Amino acid sequence: MLLLRRYQQKQSFRSYSTKVQVLRSTSNDPCLNLAAEDWIFNEMSPSVQTLFLWRNNPTVVIGKHQNPWKECHLQQMEDLGVTLVRRQSGGGSVYQDLGNSCFTFLSSRNAFDIDRNTQIIIDALNTKFNIQAQKSGRNDITVGEKKISGSAFKKSLDRSFHHGTLLVDVDLDNLQKFLNPSKAKLQSKGVDSVKARVLNLKEINPSINHDTLSQALVEQFFDTYQDTCEIKDLDTQELQSIPKIKEYYEKLIDWDWRYGKTPEFTHHVETRFPWGIMDVYVVSKKAIITDCKIYSDSLSPLMIETITEELKGQPYNKEGIERACTETKKKLQDPVVGPQLDEFCAWFSSQL
Repeated sequence: MLLLRRYQQKQSFRSYSTKVQVLRSTSNDPCLNLAAEDWIFNEMSPSVQTLFLWRNNPTVVIGKHQNPWKECHLQQMEDLGVTLVRRQSGGGSVYQDLGNSCFTFLSSRNAFDIDRNTQIIIDALNTKFNIQAQKSGRNDITVGEKKISGSAFKKSLDRSFHHGTLLVDVDLDNLQKFLNPSKAKLQSKGVDSVKARVLNLKEINPSINHDTLSQALVEQFFDTYQDTCEIKDLDTQELQSIPKIKEYYEKLIDWDWRYGKTPEFTHHVETRFPWGIMDVYVVSKKAIITDCKIYSDSLSPLMIETITEELKGQPYNKEGIERACTETKKKLQDPVVGPQLDEFCAWFSSQL
């Protein structure tokens, strides 16, 4: 099986007969690494179970539909040279630096299993570092009551990826300085700050670092799938030489992608559901929704995109909102998203 589908001619990439592959980036450029992740997602064969590992220079990564002015302290980030990056998947905002290890699992949609991926991480921490971790909530890993990992996912017609972070030795003061989580989200966690609910793995086991953790994850990945392969290291020069990565990179550094074109909102309502924040801005003219923007850390970005478009052009009343939600459910045909849309519809209608 070929490691790549569209770059078979490049000698730097070898062909493997195994069902797994492991890639590691030696670049610390957050936009380049996320562009490489997009390339892996879009260009590589989903029939091969893939693990991609990397880490970034100081950056704040926000979810696809989040509002950077609400999620981050942008001026402090700019003053200290911290990069803002918007990823392609849903979920919340994270601060990353070289004390943070990032992981991505790519598989076919049929073989996609978040619980299995999470268990690989938990078993690696337990086996190699005697750290007793457990899955918590919809997408976190904790040690005791403290969060040490968060993740999100993205799906397309034939493939899915699950990616996240592991706090190894992150500067927690910077995490507190640059992130601005909603009060509703903190209250749901029973804490009064971001810093209060997270923990660096190095505080539990001083021997852990990015390299030792990466090695442990690779070994557990091989053990889970009962297969091995050569590990491919991707350096900056090699990543920059791939046309698709360059294309994705240009998108990620574009101002419109990172900050978004924000309409002049006239109505703003916000709430938190168990499945995520819904931060809704609406422009209405003559009782018709002329523009709409929804910021959310929901793990279903397609739902956010679809309901946003369906609301545009609807009467700004209960019937219009219900019609938009009904059309969204028909288009998505998703048994998980359906009840979430019902909750959203009932709440949003009550805000009129």
